[in-house]
Amino acid sequence: MLRDKEPGSFVVRDSHSFRGAYGLAMKVATPPPSVLQLNKKAGDLANELVRHFLVECTPKGVRLKGCSNEPYFGSLTALVCQHSITPLALPCKLLIPDRDPLEEAPDSPPQTAANSAAELLKQGAACNVWYLGSLEMESLTGHQAVQKALSATLAQQPPPLSTVVHFKVSAQGITLTDNQRKLFFRRHYPVSSVIFCALDPQDRKWVADSQACRVFGFVARKQGSATDNVCHLFAEHDPEQPASAIVNFVSKVMIGSPRKI
Repeated sequence: MLRDKEPGSFVVRDSHSFRGAYGLAMKVATPPPSVLQLNKKAGDLANELVRHFLVECTPKGVRLKGCSNEPYFGSLTALVCQHSITPLALPCKLLIPDRDPLEEAPDSPPQTAANSAAELLKQGAACNVWYLGSLEMESLTGHQAVQKALSATLAQQPPPLSTVVHFKVSAQGITLTDNQRKLFFRRHYPVSSVIFCALDPQDRKWVADSQACRVFGFVARKQGSATDNVCHLFAEHDPEQPASAIVNFVSKVMIGSPRKI
């Protein structure tokens, strides 16, 4: 199924050999060096362009088995999204499909990028992050809003207290849950109100528990307003649940999908 696809194309299935794990099959551009050393014929080499990896499920999360430089991810979706940004231990980046590779029948409707995004949103993604605060931005949005909000937050004296919240992205939007109820119990931002999400463009860090953590934020419409925005800031709580994967999921899957008016 993957032999005629471009490098980075992939399929994830339940593993038949390891119960509770997933099998990741992906198309690569070149065979592994060990295969090239065998001086196989071109036809045989073509069979080596589909590589197989095992995704194990552990109490810490999901990760590629046998790859020490691979982090744990909060969900299979987060793992796929992160590897579409950077290959990490994989031979190349994963290519998010515009259509379901299993749907090859000519009479079946093509799987669009919007449909793929909808399927990912059904699974959702969630992890714990540091909540730094929310700042009103008037009509400002984009990277400038995240940059301005973080500059104002870092300039506060004394610095604001950060607290751990559960950050969940779903088809309904973004839901924050403060499990310890230090600042709030639960806040929900509907998908129609979320405008933008990105890492701090200056890559400044937030120090929490003696760790320098990457910062990201999302911009949402202020409740009851059609023009004013609020930027909500967060920092990585666990490096094994990278901020870049969260941003990529929100930006490409949630914000990037067409919305019903």
